[in-house]
Amino acid sequence: MATAGHNLSDYDKANLPDGAHFRVGIVVSKWNSEITHALRDGALSVFNDAGIAPKDLLVREVPGAFELPLAAQWMLIGDEPLDAVIAIGAIIRGETAHFDHVCQAASQGILRVGLDTGKPVVFCVLTDDHIDQSRARSGGELGNKGIEAAVACLEMLSLKRDLETHA
Repeated sequence: MATAGHNLSDYDKANLPDGAHFRVGIVVSKWNSEITHALRDGALSVFNDAGIAPKDLLVREVPGAFELPLAAQWMLIGDEPLDAVIAIGAIIRGETAHFDHVCQAASQGILRVGLDTGKPVVFCVLTDDHIDQSRARSGGELGNKGIEAAVACLEMLSLKRDLETHA
């Protein structure tokens, strides 16, 4: 299904998993902050709706998308490890192959951290051809991928809790 003209970020607050017992992190790239901060704010609004207390949210910034996986890992294995992390970035195609390398490193690194820790690490990295596509996906006509990432994070945490309860 094409996303053109569709806002995929609508969700029913009543159907959100209860987040009151989770500690969640958001690691945000400073690069393309117009986009990444809008994505962060969308995710934070969902976590607020789900009942996650501000004291149970940790938001940190990193220089760019390449640094997202390591920061996510630190959040999940530190002295006070979090239950899940959303990795937020925006990589916009330029004139060189740099775009491809950063996209590959960020996506593979984020996947690896989730698999290595056994905890949800939600990929919220826009990989767009131009800034208008990023704007459309960070609060514009196509919604806010930060909202979608937070909903996915809550669903994964709920699934993990359910599987551990019924094991």
